[in-house]
Amino acid sequence: LLLMIAGKAMRAQWREHGFTLIELLVILTISAVLLAIGIPGFNSLIQSQRLTTSTNALFMAVNMARAEAIHRGRRVDLVPLDGRQWSGGWIVFIDENHNQRPDAGEVIIHTHRVNIRQLRITPRFSDSKVQYIAFNGSGRSHSNAGSQVSQSGHWLLELGPHARKLIINFLGRPRVCNPHKDKTSC
Repeated sequence: LLLMIAGKAMRAQWREHGFTLIELLVILTISAVLLAIGIPGFNSLIQSQRLTTSTNALFMAVNMARAEAIHRGRRVDLVPLDGRQWSGGWIVFIDENHNQRPDAGEVIIHTHRVNIRQLRITPRFSDSKVQYIAFNGSGRSHSNAGSQVSQSGHWLLELGPHARKLIINFLGRPRVCNPHKDKTSC
């Protein structure tokens, strides 16, 4: 009799500290449904953060090129890393021969690689023959047509449904806006 009472007490204690199989299956089912609902929103959040990070990195590179041009009192260029596509990355350097390519002996100030497969960066600048932005010693952007002819325009960065625009005004000052939200000033 004593063993039966002890057995009932142990089963009651076990019941208070654990889950039954049915309770566990219900919890797993609810968790799976919540995950299925939340994953698309989470992917969108990840895309938004990756786009923001890439936009900030390009914004920083523009400011760095401009600041280095002022500091050094000479031309500093920002060009795509591969010379063609901005979506692979960019490089800031002192372009001694004005060919928009880092050659041997030219000082490389900063390099940034982008490893986001679906990121699209579309440039639209006043001098669009070659992909570059150049700053002179006064910090103004200029084109290859001459140091007094400004290079202005923008990069449109897109990833999934998200977009940012990095605009360079005729003085060479950058700003970032969201074309989906700021339709009039972007």
